[in-house]
Amino acid sequence: MKPTLFLALICGAFALHSIAAPSPKEFAEPPQSFWPRPLWFWNDAAVTAPTVREQMLLARDRCKYGGFGILPFGRKFAPAYLSEDYFSVYGAALDQAKALGLTLSLYDEYGFPSGSAGSQNSSDTSLFARRWPDLTIRRLDKLEWLLNGPRSFETNLPPGRLAAVVAMNTTTLERVDLTRRVTDRKLDWQAPAGTWRLMAFLSVNAGEPICDYLDPDAVDHFIEITHQAYYDRFAKHFGTTITSSFFDEPTLYRAEGRTWTDKFNEKFEARYGFDPRPYYPALWYDIGPDTQAARNFLFGFRTELYATGFPKRIQDWCAAHGIQATGHQDQEEIVNPVSVSGDLMKCFQHQGIPGIDKIGGDRPAERFYKVISSAAYNWDHTLVMSETYGAMGDISWDEIYKVAMEQYTKGINLLIAHAVWYDDKHVIFKPELSWRHPLYAPRLPEFNTWLARVNVMLQNDDAHVADIAVLYPIATLQGSHRLDGPLGFYQGGVTVPEADYVDVGEALSTSLGRDFTYLHPEVLEDRCRVRGGSLELTNRINPEQFRVLILPGHKTIRWATLRKIQEFVDQGGNVIASGELPTKSAEFGHDADVQKAVEAMFGRDPRSNMPKDGYVSRKNPRGGSAIVLGSASPTQKTNPIDNAALRRALDSALPQYDVTFEPDHALRYIHKVRDGRHVYFFANLDPRLKESAVTLRGDHKLARWDPHTGTTAPAEATHAKEMGIDVTRVHLQLPHLTSVFLVGE
Repeated sequence: MKPTLFLALICGAFALHSIAAPSPKEFAEPPQSFWPRPLWFWNDAAVTAPTVREQMLLARDRCKYGGFGILPFGRKFAPAYLSEDYFSVYGAALDQAKALGLTLSLYDEYGFPSGSAGSQNSSDTSLFARRWPDLTIRRLDKLEWLLNGPRSFETNLPPGRLAAVVAMNTTTLERVDLTRRVTDRKLDWQAPAGTWRLMAFLSVNAGEPICDYLDPDAVDHFIEITHQAYYDRFAKHFGTTITSSFFDEPTLYRAEGRTWTDKFNEKFEARYGFDPRPYYPALWYDIGPDTQAARNFLFGFRTELYATGFPKRIQDWCAAHGIQATGHQDQEEIVNPVSVSGDLMKCFQHQGIPGIDKIGGDRPAERFYKVISSAAYNWDHTLVMSETYGAMGDISWDEIYKVAMEQYTKGINLLIAHAVWYDDKHVIFKPELSWRHPLYAPRLPEFNTWLARVNVMLQNDDAHVADIAVLYPIATLQGSHRLDGPLGFYQGGVTVPEADYVDVGEALSTSLGRDFTYLHPEVLEDRCRVRGGSLELTNRINPEQFRVLILPGHKTIRWATLRKIQEFVDQGGNVIASGELPTKSAEFGHDADVQKAVEAMFGRDPRSNMPKDGYVSRKNPRGGSAIVLGSASPTQKTNPIDNAALRRALDSALPQYDVTFEPDHALRYIHKVRDGRHVYFFANLDPRLKESAVTLRGDHKLARWDPHTGTTAPAEATHAKEMGIDVTRVHLQLPHLTSVFLVGE
C-alpha cells in the first residue's frame, strides 16, 4: 500500500488531525470518533445478536462510548469461538456499529494471551496448537556436566533441536565449541586437564499452546486463523467500521523466560557474520571480558526476532488491510525487561500503536508510561495506547481521573478502558464501567466527554516537545542479565544494580516537572544528528530537539552510542550522568575505548570512586558540559536519585527550560507543537497544590481550553525576558484532579 494512502486510512480511522487544528466547537462537542472505545467482554454467556445490538445502543447513548474491542472470554462463552455462528453474531455487531457510527477494534484472541486462538482464560482449547503443534513456542534448555580432566566423556543427548555444545574451563574460562562433535545425538569428548563445565543447549517444545513468537511463519499461521478469518467475511468493514486490531500480552517470559527458536543460529550468523554458538554459556555464566558483549548480541538478537516476528508481522498484515495494530506486552513494569519483554522499547519499533496496560495488583505501570510513549516518539508513531483500569476493583472517580491524567501527561493518547461486560452479573475483573453500575453510570457521560476532549487535542500528529533526553539503558540491562535468575522469569530474573533509569524518569516527571524522552541507543545512533549544542531527532512526524542528555547508570554501553554522546558534548551539548559510569562495551573489543572516552568526557576514570557531591568535570569552548551526580561509583551499586542534586545539575546545564515550575509546585504536563501552534496540557495530581506559577519559554499568546466544561477563553499571561530569552508566565488556578489546555495561536 502506498504510504500516503495508508496515512489517509489511519487518519480517517482514528480521526487524527493531520491538516487542520481542532476548533473550539469540536473541542466543546467532540465528534463521536473521539469518544473512548472500551474492551467489551463477551463473557461466560450465550451471546445473542439482539442483546448485542441493545447493549451497543445503550453504551453509546448512556455512556458516550464510541465503539468497542470485542473480547470473547470464559469457558461458558457461546457460540464457539471462530465458528460460523460466532461470526454471525460478530457480523450483527459490525452492522449495528455502522448504523450507530461506532468503530471496532479487532481483538485477536479468545481470552488472552495472544498467539493461541483460544487457551488460557477461554475454553482451554488452542486452535493454533491443534493445527500446528510443531510451530508452538520453543524453550532453550541447558544440560550441564562438571568434569575433572583429563578424562573421556560420552552421552546421548535428549530430543530437541541442538543449538550448541560448549565446554568452559571453570578457572581460565577458556571455551571449546563441541557442537560439531555430536553425531546421531551422541557426544564423545576427551576433556583436557582442568575442571570443565560441559554444557549442551537444546531448543525444545515449551509445552505452551501459543505460536512461536520468534518465527514469522508460525505467526502467519496465527494470523491466518484469526485476522484473516475476519477479513474473509467482513472485508467491507475494514478501514471503516473496523479500524484497528488488538493483541494482548505476548511476552518473552513464557517458556520460563527462555523463549527461543530453532533457526536462531542460522539467522544470527546471516545477520552478524559470526557463529553465536561459542557464546551460549554467557546466557547463564560469566565468560570473562566478552560476557557483556556476548549477552548484548544474543539477547538483543532475540528481541529483534520477536519484534520482527510478532508485532511487525501483525502490523504488516493490518497495514495491507487498511487498519492499524495495537496491543501490549505483559509485566511492563519490570525494571529489567530482558527475560520479560526483551527490550521494551524495541518491541514497538514496527507496531503502529505502541501500548501498555494499567491494571491492579500493585503493578506500577505509571512508572513505565514514558518508556512506551517514548518508543512511539523514537520510531515516529502517532498514537500511544493504554488498556486501563482492569482488575482494580470498584475504584473511586478520583482514581479514575488520576490514572487518566497521569497517562495523558506522560504521552498516552488512546485510553482503552477495561470496562464493559456482556453479563454484568459475572464480572471477573472489576470495575464494570457501564450504564448498569450504580457508582459509575451517573458520571460516565461526563468522564467520557472529558476524555474525548483530551483526545481531540492530543490524538494528532503534533510533535512532542522536551529539552531532555534520557538514554534507554538496554545495553547495560542486557549485559548484566542472565537466564534462570533468582527472581524468577516473571519478575525479570535478576536485578541490574546500576539501572536507575526509571527512578530518573520519575524524578523528572513527578518531582521536578521536567518532561523528557527516553532515547533508544539505536535511535540515538541512526536517527539523531548533532547540531551545535542540540541533539536533533530527525523524524517526520515527531522531530525533537534535545539540549540535555541524561546518561543513567550504565555498566555496559554501545560503543557507537558513546561516540555519538561524545560528539554531542564536543559540539556544546550537555550530559548528566546519574549513576555508575560505563566501563564495558556492548561490542567485542571496545572496553578500553569506552573507558578512555568516558574519562575524556567526564575527566575521571570510570573505574574509580566519585566524590559525594556532583561536580562539573569538563566544560569546553563551545559550552558543552559533562556532569556527574554524587555517589556515581562502581563500588556503590545502588544510587537513589537526589532530586535536589538533579535539579542543580539541570539548572547548570541549561538556563531556561521549555516549561518551568517553582520548586515543589510542579504540575504534570505535556507540550506538543505543529506548524508553530503550541498546545500545553496541564493536570494537578498533587492534593497539596491549588495553584502553580508556570513559565513557558517563548513569547506566546494563549487561550485557556477547559476539558471539564468545554469552554475556551483568553488566558491571562505576562511576558518578559530571562537571560535574554523570551518567556511567558501564566498563573494557573488548578485544583486537585483538574486539568487545562493552554493553546497558542
